[in-house]
Amino acid sequence: MSLIRRPKDFYAGILFIVSGTAALLLSRSYPLGSASRMGAGYFPRILAFLLIGGGVLLSLLALRSTQKEDTKILWRWRPLVIILFSVCLFSWAVDFLGLVAISLVLVFVASSASSEFRWKDALISGLLLGLAAAALFVYGLGIPLPVWPVFAGGGL
Repeated sequence: MSLIRRPKDFYAGILFIVSGTAALLLSRSYPLGSASRMGAGYFPRILAFLLIGGGVLLSLLALRSTQKEDTKILWRWRPLVIILFSVCLFSWAVDFLGLVAISLVLVFVASSASSEFRWKDALISGLLLGLAAAALFVYGLGIPLPVWPVFAGGGL
């Protein structure tokens, strides 16, 4: 009987621990600051500690699980390719289509990777995500991205 009951969870936890450790090592030269005046290294270190903690927890739970997991790994290439394509499309077209429109396109393209795709849900999610992204990133944080398409006036 194997000590690791859920190998996918165990190795995902190890991957989180390694990623968090790498983030700690890469951010060690950044100034930490304090909670009220955060330095450049504050946020990366917090995320690194969260990754390491989550990885340890996930790996330990994988060892203590009472369920045996099917170890057969099945790659689904279509969703992987569609999701990667949608992210590339977003980065390529955000300057021309604007944040709201490209968010809508991104949600439609990425949602088509699922067999449970419904256009009404994708439309509502895409519009809400696009408007929320514009409100947060453009108006809230001041990131210079066009909100609307170039042919519709574009700009901030």
